[in-house]
Parts: sequence; C-alpha cells; structure tokens
Amino acid sequence: MPIQVLMPALSPTMEKGNLAKWLKKEGETIKSGDVIAEIETDKATMEVEATDEGTLGKILIPEGTADVAVNTPIATILADGESAADLAKATAPAKQEKAAESASPAAEAKPTPAPKDDAAPTAPAAVVAPDPEVPTGTEMVTMTIREALRDAMAEEMRRDADVFLMGEEVAEYQGAYKVSQGLLQEFSARRVIDTPITEHGFAGIGVGAAMSGLKPIVEFMTFNFAMQAIDQIINSAAKTLYMSGGQMGCSIVFRGPNGAAARVAAQHSQDYAAWYSQIPGLKVIAPFSAADYKGLLKAAIRDPNPVIFLENEVLYGHSGEVPKLDDYVIPIGKARVARTGSHVTIISWSMGMSYALKAADELAKEGIEAEIVDLRTIRPMDTDTIIASVKKTGRAVTVEEGWQQSGVGAEVAARIMEHAFDYLDAPVARVSGKDVPMPYAANLEKLALPSVAEVVAAAKAVCYR
Repeated sequence: MPIQVLMPALSPTMEKGNLAKWLKKEGETIKSGDVIAEIETDKATMEVEATDEGTLGKILIPEGTADVAVNTPIATILADGESAADLAKATAPAKQEKAAESASPAAEAKPTPAPKDDAAPTAPAAVVAPDPEVPTGTEMVTMTIREALRDAMAEEMRRDADVFLMGEEVAEYQGAYKVSQGLLQEFSARRVIDTPITEHGFAGIGVGAAMSGLKPIVEFMTFNFAMQAIDQIINSAAKTLYMSGGQMGCSIVFRGPNGAAARVAAQHSQDYAAWYSQIPGLKVIAPFSAADYKGLLKAAIRDPNPVIFLENEVLYGHSGEVPKLDDYVIPIGKARVARTGSHVTIISWSMGMSYALKAADELAKEGIEAEIVDLRTIRPMDTDTIIASVKKTGRAVTVEEGWQQSGVGAEVAARIMEHAFDYLDAPVARVSGKDVPMPYAANLEKLALPSVAEVVAAAKAVCYR
C-alpha cells in the first residue's frame, strides 16, 4: 500500500511550515535516508528524509507552498510493484475504516472486561487541592501559557510606566515564541525594544536601567544563551544590593525558555534551575500551569530584586484555566499542593510536573494515592509545604528534567532529611535527566529525559520498601 509522507514537526511548538523545495521528482527511486524535500520555518531550513524505500509516486503539496500544517500529507511513496492506480488507497481516511469496523457485528460483540478481584486495589479519586490565591466563585478563563505571559506583561506595563521589555525579536517579530504579541503596537518601540544578538550587552543595559530605577523585563531566546550574560546576571544584578550595603537595588526580570525542547541538541537543552538557585541575591521561579505563569510573572515584575523566570518551550502552547481577576498575583516562594494524597509525596516544578501528574494517575490505578507538590518557586524554596506533606505520607520522590548531581532534587532531599527524617519510611527517591549532554537524535533524547514510568517505579519502590 502506498505510504504517505507527512509534513514533519521540527519542534514541539511548530504548527505550520513552508515547503521550500522538492529534491526528488515524481517517478524517481527513493531509498531510506534520502533527502526528498526542504522545509522552512521562521527559525531554520530543515531536510525531510525518506523513511521507506520505493518510488516517489505523487507530490501532493507543490514546492513554494506556505503555511502547510504539521501532519498534512505532502507526498506518497509507492512500494515495488505498485502503480499510480494504487495511490487512491493511500488517501482513504483511516476514520472510514474505523467506522466500518465499529458498524460490524464483530465490533458490536466486544467482550466485557472481567470483574476485578475483590483483593485488587481500587483507584482512588484524584483530589485537586484548591488554590488559596483564588477566591471561591471566581470566573476562570482558558488560555495558553504564552497568552498568560503576554497578559501578565501587558497588565504590568499598563500599571507601571517604568516597566519595559527588551530582547531579541521581542518587538517587530512579536517574540521568538510569540509571547510578546501585540505589545509593540500597544506600548511603542520606546518600551518594547528589539536588541542586537549580544546577550552580554543587552543584559548589562537592562541591569544598568534597573539600578537607575526602571523595571526591565529582559527576554533571552533561550536561557542557554544567557550563559553569555552570566557575569551581568550574577556579579552585577545579584550581588550589588549586598555590596552597596543596601543602597543600590536592581528590580529586573530575566525570562525565557529553559531546559529541553525537542531535537535542539545539547547546547540548547540545559536546565539552569539548579545553577541560578544557588546564588544569593537571585529569586528563581519555574511554574507549570498557565495561572501560575501569569500570577508569578506579575509578582516577579513587582519584586525589588532580580528574578530569574524559567519558562518551558514545550509548555508554551499548553492551555489552562486562569482566574479572571483585575489583579491576579501569586506570592513568590509559596509552593502549591496540586493534588492531595496520603501514600507518597511527589515534588516537582515546571515540566517535571507533567511527569508527576501522569504518574499519579497511573499509581491511582494500583490504589496508591500520590500527593503532588508543585514548588513553583525554586529560590526561595517553600520548605514548610514540602515537610508538611512528607510528614503526612512518610515517603518522597523528586522529579526534574535537570541533572541529578547538585540538582534541585538533591536540595529538596537534603531538606527532607534535615527536617523530616524521623517521619520517613524510606529514603527519598530522585528521578531526573540522565547524566549526559542532551543528544540530538529523537530516540536518544527520549532516553535522556525522565519518563512517567520511572516516576511510577520510584514511587512504588518507596511505598513497598
């Protein structure tokens, strides 16, 4: 049967791309690994490789076509012995086949699952703890995380004329990840400033502006690039208040994507939460939900100290409910119990929460009630909430995409040992990224990151110890 070639997704945030050029023609023989086309996005030109052998039967999307949606069929490959007459088979929708199956007598006579053994555990209902920052009865609005970030910056820029945004592509292009959409049009180029590609330079300008009384939001296209500006962030922003005897403050927010995305390799995938959280003078925030992104960014902009605001590229397009309040601000340094439970505490933040919450669902099927603590803020860390949960459950697992040595999970484990050792029924378990630079290949990248299965296994190990 003819094989469809689909428009590939070159990153988790890619929705469309331009089919720039076909490098193979209809009727040409193709081997696995042959480059057959070039795809352009706003960031790069990438090659499309054939994964099967055969003949390029038909090009469905001509070269030069713009805004081709991801997963759209762009061509078909014919196997040996197939002809153009077989092309219609490749376009038959799978949904029709499934519909035919569901209408057949065999499909109607599906066997019912066997009843569970009386001794088998029943899945406890997931209990989501109420957010203390949201008044009862508040209307909720669903929005993506990029929209929550944009709204937070817009609200603070309307509230305070000293707040401004600067960084690469934040103005005319409206943000490398479209986080600053519409801000240039509302606030003008005086307050939404495109900078040259020189992180050390524009971070230094931002620090100087903050020391002069303004409130800059400095966007890094990725925190990996902020290594170029590490001297400005640590030696200038973080230490000046102390070194000046409290006479010179620095109200500035450094924000942008942190950690792994997808197939961007080692130099674009590092998690810097542990790095920055070790520095006195900095506050470090790493949210997970859309509501926390908005409420904590507003708090960060108002804070008189330098704040590192770590976002996650994979989460930008995820949606969540955000309270519809005139001024929704979440206090920095306060963790949130995202799900209540009594058997094991799973502590995480940012992207790690996705593993933790999915693992909790899996554990519930086996009768294990996991309590999920979302740190939200890495420095200052809410030790009280962590310890209160661990004292209740007697077991703890930390989950992070960063490396294990000197990681945030190691700090959490140390605090649990210091403050709740007598309550522990098992040693604290840690799930983290593997101790290697991030590979580029998709299969190796998957192995380098933590998995839901690893979180489940760690939680079961501490529960059944």
